[in-house]
Amino acid sequence: MSEQQEKLEALRAAVVQIQDGTAESGLFQDGPAQAAEQSPAAEQSEVADPAAEEESSPRSQCEDSRNDYEKARAVVLRKLTGSAKSRHQLAESLREREFEEAVITEVLDRMEQVHLLDDADFARTWVRTRHEMKNLGRAALRRELKEKGVEDALAEEALEQISTEDEDAAARQLVAKKLRGTTVPMGNGPEERKERDKHTRRLVSMLARRGHSPGAAFQIVRETLDERAAHQ
Repeated sequence: MSEQQEKLEALRAAVVQIQDGTAESGLFQDGPAQAAEQSPAAEQSEVADPAAEEESSPRSQCEDSRNDYEKARAVVLRKLTGSAKSRHQLAESLREREFEEAVITEVLDRMEQVHLLDDADFARTWVRTRHEMKNLGRAALRRELKEKGVEDALAEEALEQISTEDEDAAARQLVAKKLRGTTVPMGNGPEERKERDKHTRRLVSMLARRGHSPGAAFQIVRETLDERAAHQ
């Protein structure tokens, strides 16, 4: 039973007592009648603070959410101005700034709608640029795209730009650059073969770190060294 119902029941009991002539003097001093006649101060204490109501009102919450959206949007636009980014990268940047997930999703969804954010395009550009400038193989490019949160399907689609011939050509460029100014012994003596094997291991390891398969790397290094020997 609620407090109000209790007061009503007490009031009804008091009326019955009066009608029966059994009511005692001072019956209502601490009873429901007195509680019903609250002082102006008591009434004011029950009125909510307008400022507090404003802070927790739906309108205020909506304004706060909109402010967060605009701030997050500004962060994303600054990031995209510097260079292309994946959705995952931008989301992580916003999380570091402690934006709520709902705001992050709304902002990034909007960026996709206006074509300022496109993971498929980002992946294609990343693969093409990194392959041409760094001579990276598909394995290294796949690893980099994964680190940036690009979906596997989009990564594989982007990697289709690079053929086996492209990859081999990039590996040969790396080897040629590494051997520039380096003398590799080409004789058949034990010391010469040992030194040549050392160079071979280093070159194959270098290519593997750049994402080229060990088998192809070894073949390319051996062919490059044989070509150098033929021209000496």
